[in-house]
Amino acid sequence: MSKRNPNHIKNGSSVATAIVYAILIVLALICIYPVWYVIIISVSEPIAARTMDVFLLPKGFYFGSYAQVVEDSQIWVSYGNTILYAVSCTIGMLIVCAMAAYPLTSPYMRGKRLMSFFILIPMYFSGGLIPQFILMSNYLHLYDTRWAIIFPGIVSMWYIILVRTFFMSIDEALRESARIDGANNYQILLHVYVPTSKPIMAVIAIYTLVAQWNSWYAAMIYLPNASKQPLQLYLRRMLILQEKVAQQQSGTQGGTSEDGEAAMLAALSAEQLRYTMIVVATLPIMLVYPFLQKYFVKGVMVGSLKG
Repeated sequence: MSKRNPNHIKNGSSVATAIVYAILIVLALICIYPVWYVIIISVSEPIAARTMDVFLLPKGFYFGSYAQVVEDSQIWVSYGNTILYAVSCTIGMLIVCAMAAYPLTSPYMRGKRLMSFFILIPMYFSGGLIPQFILMSNYLHLYDTRWAIIFPGIVSMWYIILVRTFFMSIDEALRESARIDGANNYQILLHVYVPTSKPIMAVIAIYTLVAQWNSWYAAMIYLPNASKQPLQLYLRRMLILQEKVAQQQSGTQGGTSEDGEAAMLAALSAEQLRYTMIVVATLPIMLVYPFLQKYFVKGVMVGSLKG
């Protein structure tokens, strides 16, 4: 029986490695190019942005749309509201999930199977928009308050089940050792379970943070006051307003040449403003994500194995 040539295996592995790297580079370019395209088209000249005559590098430089966004004081109020909602919901979600999941893993708790069953029900059945609106406005009196966004945003049955599954993978001897040392349940949760659950906590944190950062529908329903609305809802309203202004100014093209140029510039800026808003709205999340990526990947893999 002939022996396998180790050099042949080595060469074959190199070729396979090169192919894998080539595929990963192509996939990376496919993911990166749309983001890069939005950035370069947001800083290109308006006429190039309107005609999509931009491919790899900006065509000219025009920062009028950025100035239009930054000079508006309302955008900073909306930015503050978005940060408040995203941070509050993320911290609240981690606390609620940890405190709800821990008793469901305790061997001393009675009825934990029944409680797990009731937690599963809202994952499959929803009360609907109208009953939820009546509950929030007539009974909880949260309409036009910031709690209308924060309160529902700190609870997720799916995340509770995910944390419970991760807690169940922790050795029960750790809990018993801490209990022998005199620790109560809160101390065991805070000093034993939470520190050993950083990957799943990071996954839930980034999921909640991104979801709240991009959320606008709940604010549109419950927050009529513009001073309490988040960034995404403000950008949506601003985009609609710019398109209306551009259409109105386009109707005045029969006037002087200055009016026609102003109308054309407004129409072009409204088109470019979409890409500028995408950059403004996604840049903070893109800056935060690399710091949580290592925990995110590890947590997703652990959750999939235990799932």
